[in-house]
Amino acid sequence: MTKVAPPKGRFYVLSPDMGAPGRGHGVELDNGDEIPWPTYMSEPSEMGGLASLRAVPKLRFDSQVGDMPLDLQGGFNGYWLVSQPLKDVMENIDAEGFAFAKCAFQLEDGSEGEPHYLCEVTRILDAIDENASSVKILDGYRNGKYYSLSGGAKLSFKAAEVADAHVFMDIHSGSRIYCDRVLRDALIEHGFGTVTNPRGMWIEDAADY
Repeated sequence: MTKVAPPKGRFYVLSPDMGAPGRGHGVELDNGDEIPWPTYMSEPSEMGGLASLRAVPKLRFDSQVGDMPLDLQGGFNGYWLVSQPLKDVMENIDAEGFAFAKCAFQLEDGSEGEPHYLCEVTRILDAIDENASSVKILDGYRNGKYYSLSGGAKLSFKAAEVADAHVFMDIHSGSRIYCDRVLRDALIEHGFGTVTNPRGMWIEDAADY
């Protein structure tokens, strides 16, 4: 029996825009050894994530390394780095789904840069409907299995599990971040993730990834 494709336009994959033009960002995290692993990378017995942060993240801009950061940049000890405007949209739509830590951002002349924050999605669900999705399932991983989106996937989600959450991670999807149409539309409305100028954010339909 042929599996029915998940309906489009309901859930999306959020990720940094790795194809953005330019040299990449020139921001260094000077005290990375003081930043705990994100919640999804921590052991169940450990308290990880920004809730356990005890130090102010220290950023330093170096123009010889790259350009000023976009509104969303990945690769900061497993966290996103987000601008104030992007943080405002995220918090307005789903404050309980995100955690933020304000950074000390030093520019080359010693002055303080525009506000930037480390960001993590704190809501981790068993959300993907495996039976209704077309996705590669790998065994032997943490939490028993891993849903690989490499090569494409058509994802369906459990309505009862997601409920009214606007942003979440899936326990079997590693660092992948998903959102519903409400958050996606709010991001697009404020100029994030658009085709002409993504501002560092890539938004793809999870039903046809």
